[in-house]
Amino acid sequence: MSQKILLVEDDADTADFIAKGLDEAGFTVDRAANGRDGLFLGTDGGYACIVLDRMLPGLDGMAVLAALRGAGLETPVIILSALGSPEDRIKGLTNGCDDYLVKPFAFAELLARIRLLIRRGAPAAVAETVLRCDDLEMDLLARRVRRGERVIELQPREFRLLEFLLRHADQVVTRTMLLEGVWDYHFDPGTNVVDVHLSRLRKKIDEGEARRLLHTVRGAGYRIGAEP
Repeated sequence: MSQKILLVEDDADTADFIAKGLDEAGFTVDRAANGRDGLFLGTDGGYACIVLDRMLPGLDGMAVLAALRGAGLETPVIILSALGSPEDRIKGLTNGCDDYLVKPFAFAELLARIRLLIRRGAPAAVAETVLRCDDLEMDLLARRVRRGERVIELQPREFRLLEFLLRHADQVVTRTMLLEGVWDYHFDPGTNVVDVHLSRLRKKIDEGEARRLLHTVRGAGYRIGAEP
């Protein structure tokens, strides 16, 4: 069952991009383009997280946040803002937001923060220098990849792509996440760059192997892991 996110953002392009990425990640997104509508929807409850722009027409984000907290709503709130000074961040956190993300930001980071707030209380992940999936091993320090005893030679972009996939092993990774996390694109370039590189990577990893590890999840994205 998908979780609901409330997105309160007045810039249509930014809102479209965030909503598309959240939808690909399996969330249901309700949108508001001004503070008053955002407050109305937010107080209705039922949201796993609220993503709230700070500078909004009608009622600014800080006023919306204060009203939500004043109403006793404990839904996690992430403030988005171009105002990134320490004083601005402190003001947001003091007024009751759970996280504060400065624009411009990477969608993959926003998604990670949303997931972290939703599963609040889970132990933090330990930094790793060797990533593994089945018999595939990536040594980040030696910059070496092996599958069993076979050494796999990768180009720098392929290495980054595989690292990103392994850090999300057994999870569905969307095109939006890959474009931002591997290519640093904060927009969809409208090309098949992701598909081309994944095809090359799949050939290097899976060709000649009894078990496939890199899978396409139709209509959702890609996953690295054992076959279901």
